[in-house]
Amino acid sequence: MPVVPEEPEIHEPVSPVPAKPPVAGAVLPGPRPAPPRAARPGPPARAAQPPKPGPSPRRAGPAVQLVAASVQGAVEQADEAVDRLLESGRRPADILVLTAGEPHPWQQHELSFGEARYWAQLTEGDDVFYAAAARPDGSTTHPLGRAVVVLVVNDSAPARVERALRTALGLAGALLVVCGRPDVVTPLLPAGSRPTPA
Repeated sequence: MPVVPEEPEIHEPVSPVPAKPPVAGAVLPGPRPAPPRAARPGPPARAAQPPKPGPSPRRAGPAVQLVAASVQGAVEQADEAVDRLLESGRRPADILVLTAGEPHPWQQHELSFGEARYWAQLTEGDDVFYAAAARPDGSTTHPLGRAVVVLVVNDSAPARVERALRTALGLAGALLVVCGRPDVVTPLLPAGSRPTPA
């Protein structure tokens, strides 16, 4: 029997079905997004730590000026330094004059009216105040601090001068003017307190 070639089947083209817009909330086929992950627990939050104890920051010391003066001429140089301070605009109540040795003549004059009147002037704070840097035992009886201290180095005993310097540095707020011999005073000043000529 003769073989008849088969006719190829003809398929009609299939028109694509238009895609429908997705409906809100409908689940679309395909991979699903992973559910949100819970935050992983981390290390617990630390409370702010208080600063560790240590040496407290040191207060910056006053500026130090040095007026060269002999033991005998220190009082006169200190009086001139006070005049210059007042002329530069310092108030009298800002200035304290301390002596390392014998009391300043003005202190002796004020004490002649009695201790109560003398110390009342310190409390009133209206004028330059004159006092001894320290008693022989190293103590002072009243708080004497002021913005400017003028130290009269009218004594040559190194221990007494050193004690007076220490006292004056502790009482001066902004400026310490030292009237004395540079070769005696400078080595006794603490490190970091370099004097400048006044």
